[in-house]
Amino acid sequence: MNTAATSTKTDKELIDLYLEGHEHALESLINRHQDKVFTSIMMFVKDTNLAEDIFQDTFIKVLHTLRSGTYKEEGKFAPWVMRISYNLCIDHFRRLKRNPMVATSDGFDIFEVLKFADENAEDRIIRKETHHKVRKLVESLPEEQREVVILRHYAGLSFKEIADTTGVSINTALGRMRYALINLRKMITENAISL
Repeated sequence: MNTAATSTKTDKELIDLYLEGHEHALESLINRHQDKVFTSIMMFVKDTNLAEDIFQDTFIKVLHTLRSGTYKEEGKFAPWVMRISYNLCIDHFRRLKRNPMVATSDGFDIFEVLKFADENAEDRIIRKETHHKVRKLVESLPEEQREVVILRHYAGLSFKEIADTTGVSINTALGRMRYALINLRKMITENAISL
């Protein structure tokens, strides 16, 4: 079975095909989710080499779980992989005894806050500077609020998925997001950042 044939399959179908011995199915599954997983790792660790290592470790864990037959398919493959990568990032920082940061050195935008049509050079400079300021503000949020902002606005996880990933209730995840947004608005006002 070729990659084109597997591209229309669901995650569950690809997992089943992989377990039947079709290696292309695993390749398609990884290709489908790699950008989202890698970028969310990068946002936590801010180091390309480390992010690549954690990305590899994530999919090694996925592979071992699939091969061992312990993966429970509930239509939640992507959130499950995101949870594995998140836990590996947290494990890394626990080992180093330091807190994760969220802004990346390559200028990746945490979430789109600006939309411009036909922007000129001056507009691009202003937008870049504004995004940089917003990233710095997000970095200054308390860790729990920062995590929810990343998982919600970049990784696109639902609040239930965020709750499962971080081991808190949905209401706690919602509360953290609410406080994060309140704090961001306050800091934006205090720093006179125009969006």
